[in-house]
Amino acid sequence: MNRGIQLRERVILGAMMAISIVPFVGVLFTSLHPQGIVPEGISWPASPQWGNYLDAWSIGNIGELLWSSTLIVLAVVPVGVLVCTMAGFALGHLRTPGRALISTLFLAGLAVPFESAIVPLYYQAEALGTLNTRWAIILPMIGLLAPFGVFWMSAHFRGVPSAISEAARMDGADTIRLFLHVHLPLALPAISTLALLQFISTWNQFLVASVLVDDPGMRTMAGALGAFQGEHRTDVVLLCAGAVTIMLPTVLLFLFLQRRFVTALLAGAVK
Repeated sequence: MNRGIQLRERVILGAMMAISIVPFVGVLFTSLHPQGIVPEGISWPASPQWGNYLDAWSIGNIGELLWSSTLIVLAVVPVGVLVCTMAGFALGHLRTPGRALISTLFLAGLAVPFESAIVPLYYQAEALGTLNTRWAIILPMIGLLAPFGVFWMSAHFRGVPSAISEAARMDGADTIRLFLHVHLPLALPAISTLALLQFISTWNQFLVASVLVDDPGMRTMAGALGAFQGEHRTDVVLLCAGAVTIMLPTVLLFLFLQRRFVTALLAGAVK
């Protein structure tokens, strides 16, 4: 009986993994075909064209966009993680007045899609004088990612046993020391996961960067994909080569942080 259940679970997980991996494999294989054609199905080319990546790098101006995306990510992720971690600690662990109402407002922010906020963000950036600068991407992304980040971190801090804080209080720890020396080390898996998710959202952000910034060289890496789309024709092979190049930093970062990512996801499953 147990073997049958385990086999069924493995089959389901294998099918889900295949559904997730097959599109990436298809994009990778397509990027190695000769330019100007549209490959049918998923097939490894007889003569892989690795030079497509050099052409995609040049045509999409990926080098300049890589630098721009790095600057944006370095501004968004550290500030966003810091704000969300401190807010999550206040709402999830401390007895902050009105925390139920504040938590509900942050939770309601999860239901607001980026698309519905883009017009107000445009006029706000214009009023602040940040339009057509990287600040027009950085400031909105910090705010747009905050609802999920606060919800994620507050859920973590609510799961920490109160006995840990009580023991630290008895040893003379104030709120700042309690946060920095007790709860912050315990929250590293959750913080790493939040940093990874915010990195992915910022790195792949296309709508905010396209609407609020006119200069293509000041946008995120996702803006490079527009260079492969012409008025009457799209080079699918170069488009896939550019997509693989853009995804590569995200994949490498996930592989580097995968242990902390899994630890954070399973933190509430086993006590």
